[in-house]
Amino acid sequence: MTREKMLAVSLCALVLTLTACENKGPVEKVGEKVDHTIDTIKNGGEETTADKIQDDINKARDKAADATDKVEGK
Repeated sequence: MTREKMLAVSLCALVLTLTACENKGPVEKVGEKVDHTIDTIKNGGEETTADKIQDDINKARDKAADATDKVEGK
């Protein structure tokens, strides 16, 4: 590949990465809850430690996003 093509591909990858960090919409949040519920059922009704940690991370991320939106006036 030429240098220009590599630069263009790298730039596109960077843009896609940055746009993937946006806040989750309500449909995506519901989908994650459904996935989580199915995983819990597959594990015999018990939530794994990894799922508990991921839940805490998601809650913290959502609270941070809500606080940012509140500051920005959204």
